[in-house]
Order: sequence, then structure tokens, then C-alpha cells
Amino acid sequence: MANDPESKRLMWFIFAGSRGGLTRLRIISLLKKTPLNTNQLSKELGFDYKAIQHHIKVLEKNNMITKVGEKYSVMYFISTFLETNMETFEEIEGKLDKSK
Repeated sequence: MANDPESKRLMWFIFAGSRGGLTRLRIISLLKKTPLNTNQLSKELGFDYKAIQHHIKVLEKNNMITKVGEKYSVMYFISTFLETNMETFEEIEGKLDKSK
């Protein structure tokens, strides 16, 4: 099921076809390296905590990330779905980097 057309279309929309896509791309790039919580993400990216919360909700809703823990101890990880489709993510990441 890796890299099926539906998954590819969803990922292009989430990261390239909607407002905030570049921010979500940056969040995933950080989470690929190490799990982080919302506060750590906001500090790393220099964004408001509430803005990061919004992007986290979008990523969670679309099965790009998963969370472990409750309330203030929640840590975010990339999802199994995203790991399976990492080739597509890296393709999008590469094309968006070139377009900057």
C-alpha cells in the first residue's frame, strides 16, 4: 500500500497544496529526527504555541503523526502511515526546497 495514488494525493495536499503546508513539512522534518512535544516544536520553529497546535491537529487528523502520553507529557512521532510513504514525503520535500 506504500505510495498508492490516494496517499500521494493526500500528502501533496497537506504539504504543498494548502496554507501552512511548509510549516507542516518543517514539523515532520523535525519529528523524523526525534520525538518532540508542542512546546519544543514551537521553540524550534519560532512559532506561536497555538499555531503549532493547529498544525499538529491537521497532521494528526490526516494520520501523519501519532501521539504518546497525556496532557502536558504528550510527545509526537511520525506515524506508521508516513513511515510507509516516506519516499513520497521526501519527494515533496525535495521539490519544495528547490522552489524556494
